[in-house]
Amino acid sequence: MKPLAIVIEDTEDIALVFQTAVEEAGFESEIINNGALALELLAEVVPDLVILDLHLPGASGEQVLKFIRSEPRLEKINVIVATADSNLAEKLSGDSTISMLKPISFTQLRQLAERLKPHDR
Repeated sequence: MKPLAIVIEDTEDIALVFQTAVEEAGFESEIINNGALALELLAEVVPDLVILDLHLPGASGEQVLKFIRSEPRLEKINVIVATADSNLAEKLSGDSTISMLKPISFTQLRQLAERLKPHDR
């Protein structure tokens, strides 16, 4: 069974690029384009990796990240913050595994996802 990556990104083209990158890195993936829907999914599912945009409809990426870090069953998940907002990325750097500023290279994201992939599956 492949590890699960959730791509939380509201720009469809970017979400598809991120999804393809994590799938090439060996993950199953799901795209969520709304922060509120992401919170609903994360209340039920424990992914191995989250790619998180910070500016989302429904609930902000910051709210999603704070939820992940406040839930004991989710707190160890690797979260890659993917944003064009360098100030907010810096503010949240202590809660994310890594912050990447858009535009993000497909190859760079794929390689990072490969490094963060759990090896016990």
